[in-house]
Parts: sequence; structure tokens; C-alpha cells
Amino acid sequence: MVLVRPWACLMYCLGVLLPGLCAAQAAEEQQADVKFQLTYNWQRHGSFRQAYSAANSLPSVRDKMYTFSTTAHIGGRPWQGGEVYFNPEIAQGVPFGGNLVGLGGFTNGEITRAAGTSPTIYRQRLFLRQTWNHGGGSEKIESDFNQLAGSVDKNRFVLTVGNFSTLDVFDDNAYAKDPRAQFMNWSNWTYASFDYAADARGFGWGFAGEWYRDDWVVRFGRMTGPREPNGLPVDFAIGRHYGDQLEIERAYTLFGQPGRARLLAWRNRAVLGSFSDALALLRANPAAGPQTIVAVRGTPKVKVGIGVNLEQALGSDGGVFLRAMKADGKTETHAFTEVDASLSLGGALNGRSWGRAGDTVGLAFARNALSDDRRRYLEAGGISFFIGDGALNYRAEQILETYYSLAATKSLWLTLGLQHIRNPAYNADRGPVNVVAFRLHAHF
Repeated sequence: MVLVRPWACLMYCLGVLLPGLCAAQAAEEQQADVKFQLTYNWQRHGSFRQAYSAANSLPSVRDKMYTFSTTAHIGGRPWQGGEVYFNPEIAQGVPFGGNLVGLGGFTNGEITRAAGTSPTIYRQRLFLRQTWNHGGGSEKIESDFNQLAGSVDKNRFVLTVGNFSTLDVFDDNAYAKDPRAQFMNWSNWTYASFDYAADARGFGWGFAGEWYRDDWVVRFGRMTGPREPNGLPVDFAIGRHYGDQLEIERAYTLFGQPGRARLLAWRNRAVLGSFSDALALLRANPAAGPQTIVAVRGTPKVKVGIGVNLEQALGSDGGVFLRAMKADGKTETHAFTEVDASLSLGGALNGRSWGRAGDTVGLAFARNALSDDRRRYLEAGGISFFIGDGALNYRAEQILETYYSLAATKSLWLTLGLQHIRNPAYNADRGPVNVVAFRLHAHF
């Protein structure tokens, strides 16, 4: 708690300095708002079996990690139908072993924003959202992070332009989306094999369009990626190097309960190394070293994937979800993690039935797999950005995650989480790994 108090005070002071934004609200449409979030996530794993290790192996000795972030979400309406949002964020944290390696499904969704033991402030988002209404009845929009309260037409077109995350628009899910409040593992808050274009923190520049028509939504967009795979500097040559997304969503009712089905296809074009080229170089010239994937980066290459996302309410107290995606896996990871095929399914239930309506319990299972090209490269001793044990006894990575989130107050949640990971980094000669987590999350 000593760690988080100074930044909580900073966020409070920002609220005091920006009173107009905090309170300005018309009778039917909120004109401006400021919201804050604060999250501290501490995790520990025990020692585990290992037959061997290399530079990108998860340390097998008992270890701990943490992340801390605090964010201001500032928004306003400059004109009718227009919204502008700015999110400054302070982040710090240290991953297991001091380096983010050794897993396909990492255990903490906040770790990509960690900046070491020194708090770092940066611009997380700065974007414009414009809505054109086209009738079909009215829908109420509740006030939320980067969302002003008001109403919109059921049939509408929404354009988002600027600095934001692909996941702000695509791959929504009511039960598995936010690692600050729901499941923590990367494999459960989006498709693990969705190599969406972004900088190392998960954000980029670009646009996204959303066309709402009755129970259907069509989304499309293009985003910038990093100059180098998983790097922080952004490649602004968005006409040559980019990430494209297309998603179709259908709302439905099953046995009287609402549900949504989404189909997402994506296509990246970037300067990436292919695993077949890297393997050929490694075999022809072992002295080149295990990270030959870097040496074979040359002309831009295309990477594609397709996935399905389902969510289904089982009553007013909770529901279930399923995500499955397959990527081609011919080239190295562009901007997310080392997964070429992913499956996750589970559910969440609030505590209304035991008198704790603000509490939530969740349980999920995830399975991550590699393409044949990536697998052969790792088996030969190759190393990629996040994984590489020097050898590989291949098995799919399997993750079982559960959490209980307790509502301490109306704006503060304390969460205990457990994760059991079999075959970390797809290696049956290592693990299993058990991770316990404690998370503090507040928003106001």
C-alpha cells in the first residue's frame, strides 16, 4: 500500500485541478468527464522442474513480480456527435526474472506497460470518436472509461481516429476482457494468437470504423505497428507497414438470454523474419547463434489470422465465453506474444446469490499452440522474442486460471488469483508452474 499512495494522491489532485471536466453534464448528454483508475498486481510462482534452460527460459526458482499503473481518462464533446479523449498514465513494474520471457500466455496483462522500478509517465491514448446517427430507435450509453453518458441511435456509424489500442474497438467480451478487473492471463483477455499491430505497450495510431445495424455490427480498421517486432518506437509508414482488422458481430437470444458472436480476421504487413529462413541459416551456420530470426529480417511479409469470439449470459448473475483463433505462424511475432493457435473458454459469476453482488468469481481454461515452422525452429535451438529454452519437447501450453474479486467498497476491489501452467513455453521438459496473484484495483 505504501507504493500506491503517492500516485493515488496525484490522481486526486488532477481531479481538483480539472473541476469543469469532472462535473460538466447536460440534462441528457454528458459533456465532459474525468475518471481515474489505479491497479497494483503482485504475483509469485514457486520453484518448478526443469531439464535445461536458455536465455529465454522462465526462471525455475521461486520468484515474484509486480506491476502498478494509474491512469486518468479525460474526455469531452467538442461538437455534436464528437468526443475527444486523452489518457495519461503512470506505470512501473518488474516481470518474473527481471525479463519478460518464458511463456506464451503471460500471467499479468499489465506487464507490457511496466517500465522497471522507476515510475514512468506516458501518453496512453489521444483520440477522436465521431458518431453519425441513422435512426432505428435510441440506446442509452452509460458513463465509463473513455465513454461519456448519453444516447445514440441503434443504427449508426462510429469512426475512431488517433492514438488508441486495437482492443479498444475489436474483440469485446463481457466476461473476459479487462486484466485489471477480470482474468489476468494474456490468453484470457483476448485471443493469444491475435498478433494485433501496436507498440510494445499495446497501443498505436490509426482508425477504426463501426457500422451498427439492428443486431449486427461490422468493424474495420488499420493500425500502426512497431518499427521492429515488439519494439516501442512506432512505424508511421501506415501505407506500407500496418495491421488490418475486420470483425462481424451478431447479437442474439438463446433460451431467453442474450449472447453475442463475433468473427474476426486480421492481416499484418511488416518487416518480419520467417522461421523457415531462420532455421535454414541456423542449420547452415551454427556459429550464427540461436537468434537467427533477427538476421533474416528483410522485405516486408504478410501475416494473417482468423478467430471466433462467443459470449452467452446464463442469467442476470453471469455467463460464459469462448475464443478460438488460428494464425498462419510462418513469421515471427509482430507485436503481441508467441502463440499461433489459441483457445480459451470459461465463465464469470457475480456474488448476488450469496449476498455479495459486487463480488465476482471466474474460472477459465486456455490452450496455446505453435505452428510447425515456429516449432521446428525452437526444436533446433532457436530463440525468438519471448521464448527459447535451447531445445524443445513440444506440447501445447495449457493454463487453468481462477480468481475471486471482492468488492471492498463501491470503488475498490481486492482480488486473489491462481494460475496453473502446464508446459510453459510449449516445453514438456519444464514445469508445471503455479502462480498466486493479489490484485488491488480502484476506479472513481
